[in-house]
Amino acid sequence: MELTGEAQNVDSYSNVLSGVVKLSKSLSDGRQQIVGLQFAPDFLGRPFKVESSINAEAATAVTLCSFPRAAVERMMKASREFEHRLLKQTLNELDEAREWMVTLGRKTAPEKVATFLLMMARNIDSSLDAASGSASFDLPLTRVEMSDFLGITNETVSRQLTRLRADGVIRIENARHVTVDSISRLEKRCGGGRERP
Repeated sequence: MELTGEAQNVDSYSNVLSGVVKLSKSLSDGRQQIVGLQFAPDFLGRPFKVESSINAEAATAVTLCSFPRAAVERMMKASREFEHRLLKQTLNELDEAREWMVTLGRKTAPEKVATFLLMMARNIDSSLDAASGSASFDLPLTRVEMSDFLGITNETVSRQLTRLRADGVIRIENARHVTVDSISRLEKRCGGGRERP
């Protein structure tokens, strides 16, 4: 479900309350590239911009709290705290984009898939158990969308998921529900060190 279209006039901004929003850019020949994912409590939209430069689609069931553009821009001018919160989110997104550039440019296919799963575990599972270090979530993207986002083939995504499952790092049920029993084991597969199965 499309939430905002590229080159569409922006008349409201939204706070993501639950679910996953997929952000993508279109090329002139119709090809698309997934450029980001947003999770609760991210802010969807860019203040002071009249036209959207990205497509925003619901990747899962999504709950949003939307505000008229003029009201948000007034709130930013009136409340330094609100303006600070949006600036902080923007800077966090910049840091995440830089990290993702490293993932896309330097990580191996196994590390890319593990990094994607770690991102999902940290952002989707509200019951992430810090004590046990486990997480459980439904994949918000199809295998094809994951391959697009990660810059690898669909077959490579499937092979790497199978490998992580065979090594006992993840469990997959019904093709989309993932359980990570040890976040630290998954982290080691992200390029932060070698894990011996």
